[in-house]
Amino acid sequence: MDAVTQLQRQFVEYTTSLYREGYLDDQFTQLQKLQDESNPDFVVEVVTLFFEDSEKLLNNLTAALQQENIDYKQVDAHVHQFKGSSSSIGAERVKNVCVVFRNYCDEKNLDGCVLCLQQAKNEYILIRNKLEALFNLEQQILQAGGSVPVMA
Repeated sequence: MDAVTQLQRQFVEYTTSLYREGYLDDQFTQLQKLQDESNPDFVVEVVTLFFEDSEKLLNNLTAALQQENIDYKQVDAHVHQFKGSSSSIGAERVKNVCVVFRNYCDEKNLDGCVLCLQQAKNEYILIRNKLEALFNLEQQILQAGGSVPVMA
């Protein structure tokens, strides 16, 4: 088996595992379908924006939950935005934490919010690392002269 075929197999197995383990959902597939020859870096660009926005939102959430008088509406607005952006790229586990986080905001439950913030940070770091590894694998395939397999 040549290097390209081996890399392509790794790509398919890795991508399949991201769906199976709940890191990604169908929305990521939809995002990939929007990428074509005229915009070959579309997914990387969209996900990079997600990474940048997520860093800001997580910092804003951390600051908001450290205030003496917590504005739960503001916290909820940040969580709502984080949920929306993670949904748009198919980051299922991040989105799921945000659903629970918003419930704690409604209840004005500080301990629950702090716990969810930590879970959101952890899930965000996991998906960021996994997507960066996926994009790295794509680059290796292209540099080896192959084409990236299209996932159905």
